[in-house]
Amino acid sequence: MTNLKRTPLFEVYQESGGKTIDFGGWELPVQFSGIKDEHEAVRTKAGLFDVSHMGEVVVKGSGSLPFLQKMLTNDVSKLQQGGALYTAMCYENGGTVDDLIVYKLAEDDYLLVVNAANTEKDFNWLQANCPDDVQLTNVSSDYTQLALQGPAAEEILQKLSGDTDLSEIGFFKFKENVMINGIATIVSRTGYTGEDGFEIYSRSENGPALWKAILDAGQEEGIQPIGLGARDTLRFEAKLPLYGQELSADITPIEAGIGFAVKVDKEADFFGKAVLAEQKEKGAPRKLVGIEMIDRGIPRHGYKIYSGDKIIGEVTTGTQSPTLKKNVGLVLIDKEYSVLDATVEVEIRSKRLKAVIIQTPFYKKPRK
Repeated sequence: MTNLKRTPLFEVYQESGGKTIDFGGWELPVQFSGIKDEHEAVRTKAGLFDVSHMGEVVVKGSGSLPFLQKMLTNDVSKLQQGGALYTAMCYENGGTVDDLIVYKLAEDDYLLVVNAANTEKDFNWLQANCPDDVQLTNVSSDYTQLALQGPAAEEILQKLSGDTDLSEIGFFKFKENVMINGIATIVSRTGYTGEDGFEIYSRSENGPALWKAILDAGQEEGIQPIGLGARDTLRFEAKLPLYGQELSADITPIEAGIGFAVKVDKEADFFGKAVLAEQKEKGAPRKLVGIEMIDRGIPRHGYKIYSGDKIIGEVTTGTQSPTLKKNVGLVLIDKEYSVLDATVEVEIRSKRLKAVIIQTPFYKKPRK
């Protein structure tokens, strides 16, 4: 795996016993102590993830807001300094280029955080549509990004954050120049697990020191390092989409169930607006729903879904839910079959096994 890209934290994985795999051209840890154990740690205590493979793009200049309004489906004009916004970026046909988060650092100064495998594609798409009064810079190699997630996340990070009161950082808000163990960071109350927590950005060279400091600070609370395996089961239970599975160039944000991030009533035109507006009004041709297996079997990505002898869609993600202890899946199916409690069949190893359509998300964080 010598040709794979590595984050600045690669060496410290070895110290924590990380088992690495090829993930979209990156050599990243799939697990440390074990996927189920790590999943449980995030749901009940806290987990630390290295997500430095994610891409970062700076958008600056007097034309930044009109440009982002054209490129993104959500309404960036509503974003205040210190705020973050989840959005999609689409093609003219409504298919998804990527889903991402926009941070407003200052007037005419934004940071886009995009999916790792899409960084180059996203940057090229933005650049191809970029006007003269906007400057785009791919700063992905400048940043380390860590995610500290779980019920004990704030308690742990507060030990290291000095005078900054982390409780003041609301959901999808962030603060710059937060000193974490003496290291300047951006701390954002965001995540990809369905739990409370933070995403922490710093200069790339500071990644290993931050990683070690946070793990040390969280020993009493039972913090664990977390790999890609548990990251996937956690986001799946919370019905958070993964690009390439729930979202793609052939799947619109409406079909994928993130219509809340598509503001067709904003004044600005944007790529895919006409198609997405029609889907919002009349319903998308397909819908992402949850299934629970009745027969014994695990639904996996790409498995066909049947109603009678008709193929009505396929599994986007499926596994045995570590929290529910049930075999469940997300399936993208023709909308007329997306009826709660309806029975469908999943083709698993040339056999059709029964499943029932159930409510999603599979997991919701308990209220305090």
